[in-house]
Amino acid sequence: MDFTFTDDQHTFREAISRFLMTEAAPEMLREIWETDVGRSPDLRNKIAEQGLTALSVPEAFGGLGMDDVAWALMTQELGYYAIPDSLADTAYVASALIAGLPDSVACRGEWLEGIADGSLRIAIGHPVNPLVADAAHADLLLLAHGDEVHAVPRSQVDVQGHSSIDASRRLALVSWQPCAATRVAQGEQGRALWAQTLDRGALSVAGQLVGLAQRMLDLSVDYAAQRKQFGKPIGSFQAVKHHLADVATQLEFAKPVLYRAAYALAHGEKNASVWVSQARLACCEASWLAARHGIQVHGAMGYTWEVDLQMFMKRAWALDNAWGDRALHKNRVAEHVLSGAAPLGPGHTFED
Repeated sequence: MDFTFTDDQHTFREAISRFLMTEAAPEMLREIWETDVGRSPDLRNKIAEQGLTALSVPEAFGGLGMDDVAWALMTQELGYYAIPDSLADTAYVASALIAGLPDSVACRGEWLEGIADGSLRIAIGHPVNPLVADAAHADLLLLAHGDEVHAVPRSQVDVQGHSSIDASRRLALVSWQPCAATRVAQGEQGRALWAQTLDRGALSVAGQLVGLAQRMLDLSVDYAAQRKQFGKPIGSFQAVKHHLADVATQLEFAKPVLYRAAYALAHGEKNASVWVSQARLACCEASWLAARHGIQVHGAMGYTWEVDLQMFMKRAWALDNAWGDRALHKNRVAEHVLSGAAPLGPGHTFED
């Protein structure tokens, strides 16, 4: 198993990071948060021009055809810069679901091309998410009705908005009527698509949580170097160093678990869901620790609107239950570990 990222993957990630550093500065994000829609069409168009919306769309439909491993890198950047847009839901999760639909679905190619060029925004209503992110702003909603997958135009959905602790999260309860005209998959195929969608949604959240944790750590380190107490930077005090070191350690443990899960999904491994749940839990712990210690390093001012930390902290809290809560993912891991058939122990570590 090779965990080495390719030069192309590294180059693409660095290019996206440089782009978001300029286009998604904290002061710009605050302005977007305070608008009625909480979204910036201009930022969305620029993201599409960078190729992010086309990242996992098959090449036959104008995309780049990259896999889950590439998204494990990209979602970290989306988290690091707290992008106020459910971009990954459309460009990663929805594009994979649509690509998995049968060729007989007439609009399949048109939808994929719309994702690739950034003109189509999709919201996903998976059963594990009682509220649908960006439902009010979507052009198309992919919704579940039992094992069925329905592609429903926004005009056929009633949306009731719900507030979030994260002002950039635009959540809604949707009401709609399933019908044969909107059904695009059912039965065993529908169950498989929703299972894969849950895994990709959870992996997307895990990657964003790692990016958020890294940003909160960086902000805390920077603050600890500048804030002085008793004539010394607080970062020179051992207790503060320990807090920051704990977060750095947790991050280093979370990243390889995230990459292992992405590898499993990309290669269609049998137990990919278990790896995804493990990654979801590990990355969630890293982000929560980064938020908790970040607040302790910043003091009470870390909660205030003027301090950048609160933006990333609130996003981490808001994503905690997205695409399955901790109980769901712990149960998936526990069922595998306690099944008696799990290949555990040092003798299985390096099996092909």
